[in-house]
Amino acid sequence: MPTSVTTSRSTATPLGHQERRVLTAVGCGLRDDEIATALGLSEDAVAEHLARVLAKRGLRDRAAAIVHAFDCGLAVPGRGPRTRPVRAAPRAGAARTPGATLRLSLLGPLRAWRDGRPLDLGHLRQQAVLAALALAAGRSLSRRELLADVWGMESPAANVVPVYVYRLRKALRAGDAADPVIEHGLRGYRLAPGAVDVDVARLESRITGIAEAERAGDLPEAVRRCALALELFREEPLAGLPGPLAELERLRLAERGIALAQRKATWQLRLGQDAEAIAELFALSAAHPHHEPSAALLMRALHRSGRQADALTVFERARRLLADDLGVPPSPLLWRAHRTILRGDGAGPVP
Repeated sequence: MPTSVTTSRSTATPLGHQERRVLTAVGCGLRDDEIATALGLSEDAVAEHLARVLAKRGLRDRAAAIVHAFDCGLAVPGRGPRTRPVRAAPRAGAARTPGATLRLSLLGPLRAWRDGRPLDLGHLRQQAVLAALALAAGRSLSRRELLADVWGMESPAANVVPVYVYRLRKALRAGDAADPVIEHGLRGYRLAPGAVDVDVARLESRITGIAEAERAGDLPEAVRRCALALELFREEPLAGLPGPLAELERLRLAERGIALAQRKATWQLRLGQDAEAIAELFALSAAHPHHEPSAALLMRALHRSGRQADALTVFERARRLLADDLGVPPSPLLWRAHRTILRGDGAGPVP
């Protein structure tokens, strides 16, 4: 189509010297009057140069020009012409400030802290973009992938991803630090390696430690490491975030937490810690009332502790909830646990 041809040619058109200077200043967040003062131009001349930049690069508005300046390397936070003094910016490529810690939590509503101070991540769609980058674990995501992950079949406004990335960079950076937390390359956007401590990555590391303890036959250590992993879960993972990726990851991470709680309870029962295991299984079943494996494990734990009546009560409650809320009968797993209790098999303490 003619429109796409025009855009391609506009993108390839080089910028003049003054146009590049104006684009750099726009990327630094300066207003037209500030740019005019810094570059010795009239405000009308600045407006004309900016209009030509937008036309040549196929950009829709000033916000898109700001993002374009960052992505082209013409502007970085804390550098460029200014009309008022600021603190000296770190040299580009310098090491990150020792002790400056950016933490990101996805195992609950999305939260971020820098040096213990909570950060404002903007509205939910913008947060969903950050969550997608964090879940990619260092892999670059193209603009198309981010659109599919966050908007699905919806059609957002043009340039929305670069604008959100620009805003997130501003929200996440430390002061006038030159190094952006979100990098942009040929393959797309990614979180800069080592820039962010993401709780999902810590969760996977702790799960690896659990498996090591289990292979070594050290069940008390496995229980301890399970507890450490479960501490990372605050509420429902990615609570409230929109988009297909958030929905899938919300289910996957929730199942991850349930599986960890079940493993911990199973090992506690083997260690004779029946009271602790039963208490945690009651809490797990209350939080996930339709999760039948948790109910079945709780029934067996109660039965082996000599509490057959309580075990049958758990079955009846699960059966009623499944029928009333989901319109389904109990699964074979629950029925087997029920029959085991009625027959009196497996009662008594766990070896």
